[in-house]
Amino acid sequence: MTRRSLAVLITLCLLGISWAPARAQAQDSRYFKETGHNVKGDFLAYYDSNPNAMFLYGYPITEEFISKDGKMAQYFQRARFEYRADLPAGQRVQVTQLGRATYTSTGALSVSNAFACRTYSETGYPVCFAFLEFFDQYGGPAQFGYPISGFEYHENKIVQYFENARMEWQPWRLEGQRVVLSDLGRMYFDNLGEDPALLSPVNPAGDNTTDGANVVNLQVRAFAWKAVTLASDSQLIFVIVQDQNLQPVSNASCSTLTYWPDGHSNTSMLTTNTNGVGMLPLSFTNQPYSGLIYVDVACVFENLSATTTTSFRIWY
Repeated sequence: MTRRSLAVLITLCLLGISWAPARAQAQDSRYFKETGHNVKGDFLAYYDSNPNAMFLYGYPITEEFISKDGKMAQYFQRARFEYRADLPAGQRVQVTQLGRATYTSTGALSVSNAFACRTYSETGYPVCFAFLEFFDQYGGPAQFGYPISGFEYHENKIVQYFENARMEWQPWRLEGQRVVLSDLGRMYFDNLGEDPALLSPVNPAGDNTTDGANVVNLQVRAFAWKAVTLASDSQLIFVIVQDQNLQPVSNASCSTLTYWPDGHSNTSMLTTNTNGVGMLPLSFTNQPYSGLIYVDVACVFENLSATTTTSFRIWY
């Protein structure tokens, strides 16, 4: 293969990866690496206005988009935010009434204790025991809306529905942590038939590259410059490391283990460049015809790791 062919091959391979200079993340947005989504603008302001936002709403599971019901919305694990441009500033973000939207009765459980319950005349249902403590601690009707059911069994759990949420009783948890909120955001996302592709992680807003803080998963590929070689020849192994969004990961440390047809092996180390690419040069002599040479690659970045294998054959 000529030098010109090699240059063309390398160019074609590397063009398959998205390279772009890093740009600062927009100041009115925040990237949640736990789920790989951004929250920005009015939605972020609303999220930050609640000191218990992560606990009550969870992490974002989509970007903001036009939902199937025609509203500008963003889904979180336990909530959905809607943007209402027709409302005054400061009131334009509304929380979808996911409790009402997802509630189907399975039949009320008989619980009655006048001293441990509070009945809300707005809907006629009481809130009792640990659910009442949780309700009062985290915002009451302003946060959860009014109760729209009593205690019921759903998915083998005791639950109670509110206009905006569902509480679950989980007796196996530690004292004081046994009431949790259901992930109604994801439930409603599925019920409404939203596009599952919207759940896929994205890059931080305004950033087309990956730094260490945003990498939650490694993907490693490797390929040989030449699929077949001479018995005495040189070879080049390309290693490509990308993150969960298929963006290049630089400074990944990779070890390679090359196995030769005569049974011996040797190891080498390489580090990926700013394009997420590392190269392993090989030189050899008098290898047996039709012999298979394969290379195991193991890459590490921060506390993440991934492996792959490539190979080439001695042709003549």
